[in-house]
Amino acid sequence: MPRAPSKSAILTFKAEPALVAALRAVPNRSRFIRDALLEALNHACPLCGGSGVFTPAQKRHWDEFRKAHALRECRDCRALHLVCSAGRGHADKARRRAPR
Repeated sequence: MPRAPSKSAILTFKAEPALVAALRAVPNRSRFIRDALLEALNHACPLCGGSGVFTPAQKRHWDEFRKAHALRECRDCRALHLVCSAGRGHADKARRRAPR
Protein backbone atom coordinates (compact mmCIF):
# COMPACT_ATOMS: atom_id res chain seq x y z
CA MET A 1 0.00 0.00 0.00
CA PRO A 2 1.50 3.43 -0.95
CA ARG A 3 2.36 5.77 1.89
CA ALA A 4 0.32 8.91 2.34
CA PRO A 5 2.36 12.05 1.67
CA SER A 6 3.72 13.72 4.77
CA LYS A 7 1.98 16.94 5.77
CA SER A 8 5.23 18.64 6.70
CA ALA A 9 8.97 18.31 6.27
CA ILE A 10 11.90 19.21 8.46
CA LEU A 11 14.28 21.83 7.11
CA THR A 12 17.62 22.79 8.60
CA PHE A 13 19.85 25.79 7.98
CA LYS A 14 23.12 27.24 9.21
CA ALA A 15 22.96 30.29 11.46
CA GLU A 16 25.45 32.56 13.19
CA PRO A 17 25.76 32.16 16.98
CA ALA A 18 23.98 35.49 17.62
CA LEU A 19 20.97 34.39 15.57
CA VAL A 20 20.88 31.02 17.33
CA ALA A 21 20.93 32.77 20.71
CA ALA A 22 18.14 35.14 19.67
CA LEU A 23 15.98 32.28 18.36
CA ARG A 24 16.42 30.34 21.60
CA ALA A 25 14.48 33.13 23.32
CA VAL A 26 11.49 32.71 20.99
CA PRO A 27 8.78 30.53 22.60
CA ASN A 28 7.66 28.76 19.38
CA ARG A 29 10.68 28.83 17.07
CA SER A 30 9.07 26.67 14.38
CA ARG A 31 6.05 28.91 14.06
CA PHE A 32 8.22 32.06 14.16
CA ILE A 33 10.55 30.81 11.42
CA ARG A 34 7.63 29.54 9.31
CA ASP A 35 5.82 32.88 9.58
CA ALA A 36 8.99 34.86 8.85
CA LEU A 37 9.76 32.79 5.76
CA LEU A 38 6.22 33.05 4.42
CA GLU A 39 6.22 36.81 4.97
CA ALA A 40 9.57 37.17 3.19
CA LEU A 41 8.37 35.04 0.27
CA ASN A 42 5.22 37.14 -0.04
CA HIS A 43 7.40 40.22 -0.53
CA ALA A 44 9.82 38.71 -3.03
CA CYS A 45 10.04 40.23 -6.49
CA PRO A 46 7.65 38.31 -8.77
CA LEU A 47 10.15 38.42 -11.63
CA CYS A 48 13.46 37.44 -10.03
CA GLY A 49 11.96 35.55 -7.09
CA GLY A 50 14.01 37.61 -4.67
CA SER A 51 17.40 36.85 -6.21
CA GLY A 52 17.88 40.43 -7.38
CA VAL A 53 19.02 39.23 -10.80
CA PHE A 54 17.07 38.72 -14.02
CA THR A 55 17.78 35.85 -16.37
CA PRO A 56 18.67 37.02 -19.89
CA ALA A 57 15.11 36.21 -21.03
CA GLN A 58 13.58 38.13 -18.10
CA LYS A 59 15.84 41.09 -18.90
CA ARG A 60 14.58 41.16 -22.50
CA HIS A 61 10.97 41.13 -21.28
CA TRP A 62 11.74 43.81 -18.68
CA ASP A 63 13.39 46.05 -21.28
CA GLU A 64 10.28 45.77 -23.47
CA PHE A 65 7.97 46.42 -20.50
CA ARG A 66 9.94 49.50 -19.46
CA LYS A 67 9.27 51.13 -22.84
CA ALA A 68 5.68 51.78 -21.72
CA HIS A 69 6.24 52.04 -17.95
CA ALA A 70 8.23 54.33 -15.72
CA LEU A 71 9.71 53.84 -12.28
CA ARG A 72 8.46 56.59 -9.96
CA GLU A 73 8.85 57.50 -6.31
CA CYS A 74 5.64 57.92 -4.33
CA ARG A 75 5.28 61.47 -3.00
CA ASP A 76 3.69 60.18 0.21
CA CYS A 77 5.72 57.13 1.26
CA ARG A 78 8.73 57.49 -1.08
CA ALA A 79 8.41 53.86 -2.23
CA LEU A 80 9.40 53.12 -5.82
CA HIS A 81 6.59 51.81 -8.01
CA LEU A 82 5.77 51.27 -11.67
CA VAL A 83 3.53 53.67 -13.53
CA CYS A 84 2.02 52.87 -16.91
CA SER A 85 2.91 55.58 -19.37
CA ALA A 86 1.31 53.90 -22.40
CA GLY A 87 -1.43 55.94 -23.98
CA ARG A 88 -0.95 59.00 -21.78
CA GLY A 89 -0.78 61.29 -24.77
CA HIS A 90 -3.99 59.83 -26.13
CA ALA A 91 -5.84 60.36 -22.83
CA ASP A 92 -4.64 63.97 -22.61
CA LYS A 93 -5.82 64.68 -26.17
CA ALA A 94 -9.19 63.04 -25.49
CA ARG A 95 -9.71 65.21 -22.43
CA ARG A 96 -8.91 68.38 -24.39
CA ARG A 97 -11.37 67.43 -27.12
CA ALA A 98 -14.19 66.49 -24.79
CA PRO A 99 -17.20 68.80 -24.98
CA ARG A 100 -17.71 71.21 -22.07
